[in-house]
Amino acid sequence: MILRVRSTSGNVTQSNISGDAPPSAVTAAVVEMMRANSIPGLSIAVVDRDRVQFAGGFGLADRESNRPATASTAYLWFSMTKIVTATAALRLVDDGRLDLAAPAAEYVDDLRAPGSNQPTVQQLLTHTAGLGNPLPIRWAHRADAEPPEPRDLLRHLMHRRRAYRYPVGEAARYSNVGYLAVGEVIAAAAGMPFETYVQQTVLRPLAMNRTAFVAPAGADTATGYVRAPRIADPVLRRMLPPCVAGERHGSFLSLNPFYVDGPAYGGLVGGVLDAGRLLRLHLRDGELDGTRVLRPQTARAMRVIDHPGSPFDHGIGWFRRPGRGKYAGRGNHVEHFGTGAGFWNVMRLYPDQGVGIVVMTNSTRSYDFEPMFGLLAAQGQS
Repeated sequence: MILRVRSTSGNVTQSNISGDAPPSAVTAAVVEMMRANSIPGLSIAVVDRDRVQFAGGFGLADRESNRPATASTAYLWFSMTKIVTATAALRLVDDGRLDLAAPAAEYVDDLRAPGSNQPTVQQLLTHTAGLGNPLPIRWAHRADAEPPEPRDLLRHLMHRRRAYRYPVGEAARYSNVGYLAVGEVIAAAAGMPFETYVQQTVLRPLAMNRTAFVAPAGADTATGYVRAPRIADPVLRRMLPPCVAGERHGSFLSLNPFYVDGPAYGGLVGGVLDAGRLLRLHLRDGELDGTRVLRPQTARAMRVIDHPGSPFDHGIGWFRRPGRGKYAGRGNHVEHFGTGAGFWNVMRLYPDQGVGIVVMTNSTRSYDFEPMFGLLAAQGQS
């Protein structure tokens, strides 16, 4: 069906809605959130264990061509990729090819920490390995350029002074470096490149056919935007990787197509429909459409948030913000964000209610999605 909505630019666009039509209150909440936060385009999917309840797009995937965002629009996932990476790692554990309790340096020597207390694979996955989190804004390359080898990037980061900034095994501290390392651990344990293993054991079995580490030819890919005054352009162009900053469109600086260096911590590109399949896998405790990717107990263990930290409390892959484990009395949730230059995304599971929600936007700024998620969780539960 077609839903007519008003985009943040003031133009009326058409967005394809799959499944049931969202209730008017949800549509109003989405449009108001976009207006209040100047979000150019947004795609959303709400799933339960058995189906997509609804999915669609609002606003514009590209402002220059006036191309609308739809349920099929592809976005850079950024750190939502970590859920796929964690799923792939635990598939190796289920297959007896990876030991969570083993020191990570047994698989990748560059991960050896000073002293006798060596971080384990599980500590990398739960952000308790003690690694720092340098700002990754320049860990990117133009889409038409050759990417660096992830192992070279990891080696460079690990050989910098104080790669391990915190005590091993204590408070959880979010680290992109940790998941870059997990990717290399997976490659070593699997005996093949990380991307190949993920395709073979997660993306392909789940029929996530429109999600990969590069956008397929002809994909309906969103343009990333940074909303900032024109006077900030010189600063932004210096901050961003070379040739990534594009043309200005009103109050937005567009970004040329680019990919993340180091696929394991944030490299996927795809849309909400495929992300919804990943959410359904985890709502169904590791199985989807007759294909089992994880053992039930393994999938459930990922959702146990038992490592307090800042700014998130962590499990394996999933996290939750401290003090916000419940929303409007609807039970515990787990989630992951995917944020960076040009895109701001969030996926969340409400396991007790059997509901999953994913929202992807081509906005760099964060936005208050909680009121909208409250409505969506209630709709999904009804």
